[in-house]
Amino acid sequence: MTPLDADTRAGAVRPASPTSPVTGLTSAEVAERVALGQVNDVPVRSSRSLAEIVRANVLTRFNAIIGVLWVIMLGVAPLQDSLFGFVILANTGIGIIQEWRAKKTLDSLAVIGEARPTVRRDGVSAGIGTSRIVLDDLIEIGPGDKVVVDGVCVEADSLEIDESLLTGEADPVVKRPGDQVMSGSFVVAGGGSFQATRVGREAYAAQLAEEASRFTLVHSELRSGISTILKYVTWMMIPTATGLIISQLFVKDDDLKNSIARTVGGIVPMVPEGLVLLTSVAFAIGVVRLGRKKCLVQELPAIEGLARVDTVCLDKTGTLTEGGMDVTGLHLLDTGPHTVTGTDTATVADTGTGTGTGTGTGTEEAYVRSVLGALGVSDPRPNASLRAIADAYPAPGDWRRTAALPFSSARKYSGAAFTEGDGTAAPASTWLLGAPDVLLGADDPALARTGRLNERGLRVLLLARTERSLDDPEVAAGVRPTALVVLEQRLRPDAADTLAYFADQDVDAKVLSGDNAVSVGAVAGKLGLTGAVVDARGLPAEPEAMAGALDEGTVFGRVTPQQKRDMVGALQSRGHTVAMTGDGVNDVLALKDSDIGVAMGSGSEATRAVAQIVLLDNSFAALPSVVAEGRRVIGNITRVATLFLVKTVYSVLLAVLVVCSQVEYPFLPRHLTLLSTLTIGVPAFFLALAPNRERARPNFVRRVMRYAIPGGVLAALATFTTYLLARHHYSGEGALDAETSAATLTLFLVSMWVLAIIARPYTWWRIALVATMGAGFLLVLAVPWLQEFFALKLVGLTMPWAAVGIAVAAAAVLEFLWRWVDRRFPA
Repeated sequence: MTPLDADTRAGAVRPASPTSPVTGLTSAEVAERVALGQVNDVPVRSSRSLAEIVRANVLTRFNAIIGVLWVIMLGVAPLQDSLFGFVILANTGIGIIQEWRAKKTLDSLAVIGEARPTVRRDGVSAGIGTSRIVLDDLIEIGPGDKVVVDGVCVEADSLEIDESLLTGEADPVVKRPGDQVMSGSFVVAGGGSFQATRVGREAYAAQLAEEASRFTLVHSELRSGISTILKYVTWMMIPTATGLIISQLFVKDDDLKNSIARTVGGIVPMVPEGLVLLTSVAFAIGVVRLGRKKCLVQELPAIEGLARVDTVCLDKTGTLTEGGMDVTGLHLLDTGPHTVTGTDTATVADTGTGTGTGTGTGTEEAYVRSVLGALGVSDPRPNASLRAIADAYPAPGDWRRTAALPFSSARKYSGAAFTEGDGTAAPASTWLLGAPDVLLGADDPALARTGRLNERGLRVLLLARTERSLDDPEVAAGVRPTALVVLEQRLRPDAADTLAYFADQDVDAKVLSGDNAVSVGAVAGKLGLTGAVVDARGLPAEPEAMAGALDEGTVFGRVTPQQKRDMVGALQSRGHTVAMTGDGVNDVLALKDSDIGVAMGSGSEATRAVAQIVLLDNSFAALPSVVAEGRRVIGNITRVATLFLVKTVYSVLLAVLVVCSQVEYPFLPRHLTLLSTLTIGVPAFFLALAPNRERARPNFVRRVMRYAIPGGVLAALATFTTYLLARHHYSGEGALDAETSAATLTLFLVSMWVLAIIARPYTWWRIALVATMGAGFLLVLAVPWLQEFFALKLVGLTMPWAAVGIAVAAAAVLEFLWRWVDRRFPA
């Protein structure tokens, strides 16, 4: 065998090998390609490697700063002044472990929700994982299937593929044998098979989306806001730290090691080192929690994004209703002298209703049942309606399909042509099955009957005969209505409660369905969703006018896939944050363009591929859990960010005051490590993971800084005031230690009051948390060896009580200031 060249090994385009369209590759051919590396090795969408996780958590700007300072402190000061380095190591380790847990959860859920294309090998068709596809595999596709690798069409049965996600072209492309198919496109109608010519990273979609589709923490207001804050913190740190270094090392005539220690003590607390960590941990734990509820979050910011949504667009079928349907009635229509049975002798009578029954003459009804049965098996991949019809009406054994028109969401009907019996006793017949209000004229009397059925929430399909060929663009013109097929949809038992939850949370629900508007409105009404019902065929195309109509309406019927996309865009143009739920191929474009796409696990491969959230157990009721998890993350990170940034503000301001006053920096690293642990580190960890049902609000940076700035400024002024008073009060040997202890007491008490405010509203565990942190500081002051370890010893009574008084006054002013900020600068 001649070795393949490098381009071929990588999956580059080349003339396709003569794969048999009947049997596909043989097992030996598959093994040969696997050995040559010609497999669909693509990046895992929802995960990154352990090495990438470690690198992202360890190699950060602030870790580099802290690491350098830690190394310096290990060389010039006692171990207790280097504790901040060990804290960073512990925090980084926690972050890596939590993100690794989230990775494992994501990977395991991704396997459950993974697309499993059907591949034909050794003459047998079977679903396999996308990573097991090899070059030249013969892959079968049908409605809703995503094209997972590039290839050449081998078989086509009215195959229509939507390439809009790749090319921007909205109209489906009809594919014939020999045509190219691109990965990332999806089937909207018909079926067929194609031979893989590019696999792995050489496939078109993989080249476009390899980086964009990886596990990511971007596109999040929280993370972008934190990045903005850290950028400004860096700018503040550089000049302040430079001034502090000069002040402590060159201006003051102190011991070099002590000067270095106090300089580092001033720089370290400027770094909000735990903020990014806690954000990552909060997101990661959210993924794990939702994973237990069989909710796959394919992009972490989707947890936050859904919590910010103010409008949720729902597809009816598969979301409000279950996928299956039941035929509950067959209404034969009076068609006058038109033929029904293939002869000119029958006039079809009007009928009543019943489960799969009608009342015309036995021969007439039996013939219509035969037509429906033949239509039911005419599509190898039937939709829910056709499956219900196939279940209700057995197919005649002597009918042969001669042509087919697969169902399309854009057309709203399907069709097939048959020869009946041996093809000689009766002429060939061509039938359409679809939406009555699409196939019939506006004045047709059958529409009145259809309307009455729709008002009861029933789905109605029209069976009609046509004299035109199925490939005629006007095949639906002049059809002969023959019967109405009535189907009942099964409501999801959890849909009503979920809609009520969204209503309670001031989230507008819009139902966008391809079904009859009256029928969809009746279904929505049963679920408690009220509002105007609109036929989307009358909607204006201009985005602003469409947005106005969407604001006024609640239920929209006869919506085309392109209209769904336009409607999402129109809502976004009004400033709405839009979530779109769906399970069918007609939802793909809207899911892709929405702020948050939510797909059902049983939905098409295409919908699962473009959605940020996949409900693996198909439970619409899982959405409130996602919203709640997002609100927990947003609310709690806002709380803890305030804690961290208060510390940054008071650290920078203290350094500035020290430089301007030409005095020793009041703290050693051990003092601020103790304060940070008790007033920020430990409480922030618990607060970040606590339940929180606050509604998500925008302007994260503004909301955090409006509290952090006054809190930090007050803490710095109160602490420096105590320090200056102590410098005048104490003198002689040990004066600096006493001054530091008094300043530390004031800073701790003010920081504790900041924590007490952040912890509101109080619950028993929040009170216990604050009390425990206070008790921890008292323990340090009371135990001699801890006093010595942390260099904290209050001397006398005057200055300690003065420190307490200054802290109490600062806390009172802080309480007033934050209340004033709430009124003056509402978020």
